[in-house]
Amino acid sequence: MSALVHTHAAILSIGDELVRGQTLDTNSRLISARLMDLGIETIEHATVGDDLDALVGAIRRLSSRAPLVVATGGLGPTDDDLTRDALAAVLGDQLVEDSDALAQLTERLRSRGRDVSAAQRMQALRPATARCLRNDFGTAPGLAARVRVDGGQADVFCLPGPPGELVPMWERSVVPLLRPQPGLTIRTRFIKLIGIPEAEAAARVPGIMARDANPQVGITASGGILTWRIRYRGTLAPDAAEAEVERVARRITDAMGEHVFAHGEVSLAAAVLDTLKARGQMLATVESCTGGLLGAQITAVPGSSAAFAGGFVTYTNALKQSQVGVREQTLAAHGAVSAACAREMAAGGLERSGADWCVSITGIAGPDGGSAEKPVGTVHVGLARRAGDGGPVEARRFLIPGRRDDVRERAAMSALAMLWFALRGGDPPARLLWEQ
Repeated sequence: MSALVHTHAAILSIGDELVRGQTLDTNSRLISARLMDLGIETIEHATVGDDLDALVGAIRRLSSRAPLVVATGGLGPTDDDLTRDALAAVLGDQLVEDSDALAQLTERLRSRGRDVSAAQRMQALRPATARCLRNDFGTAPGLAARVRVDGGQADVFCLPGPPGELVPMWERSVVPLLRPQPGLTIRTRFIKLIGIPEAEAAARVPGIMARDANPQVGITASGGILTWRIRYRGTLAPDAAEAEVERVARRITDAMGEHVFAHGEVSLAAAVLDTLKARGQMLATVESCTGGLLGAQITAVPGSSAAFAGGFVTYTNALKQSQVGVREQTLAAHGAVSAACAREMAAGGLERSGADWCVSITGIAGPDGGSAEKPVGTVHVGLARRAGDGGPVEARRFLIPGRRDDVRERAAMSALAMLWFALRGGDPPARLLWEQ
């Protein structure tokens, strides 16, 4: 079989739960990003439910549009898993049992003390001219086939939906078979910012996002973070392409100043932890309305134990008093959602954890509990540090828009932003992104 050049691609997501909005499709985003890194442009994302005719039509249409089609989902053992049947119909094939796939499935289930049922055995079926892709983390093999439609042809890869199975199969079985355009050089760079509005960031580097430029530059806002994206795609030698990306990145970095917290796919929590590690310091947290969300974001970073001592979740007033020493008088005079309470939470957490820094969060996440004086979205973040880092215990009030989850997530990000700027020896900006 001759190799196709995969200049561009289409991605097909399969499942009733996706078209009904019950599950968020993150696979298309992941695959698009991986393809972009290889220099393969994604021209379409399509989503269809568990319907055989719709699946057959989608595979045919996408195969006529792009030389590479990646489908995810519909490979399981139930009656609504129809990807095998759809691919067989497009190919004009019968389904046959793959002996290697069956042997792997049998061994996987035997290791769990189970036998292969008739429904599970269906997963070892493939169209006669397709081949199975080994799944080392699940029971459903993937499929690979060459589809010919309307005088054109496409390489079609069908992968399982769970990311824990999809990603290893993609790296091991699909990437080695991809054929980007020969002689093409791709270089990308990401620059992450906190505490600056998107419009102001763009205004600091006028003209840099011209659509005919190469490297191409764009900016996006998500979760309170701005990300500059720089991408070169062309025929320059790799070193020359890297130099072009570096030239643009330097211009952006110089213009953004203290708002840059990372280059690459680095979270704000990871940047904070790296700074703490470099200083040999530890962080503690005290959370009320976020219920441990800030601690979860921090501990999601590998190696966080080197700079994170732990945290207190003090949801009730009683625990604020007993766990971190908030005074009854403070709660009576100012309430739990107040700057005074946030300061005492941070100071108490610092003392009782023995850490070098402590951030606290207390607020009203909603949808109930607000008042004219303290509406839903009112959040106070406290920050305490050891004497050697100077400054009194401080607190800042945020009024965060959105639903309950928005308020909680942005409250945690606000705390990280306050800590980031304090670690850098400066004050946080007057307003964070979601306050613009």
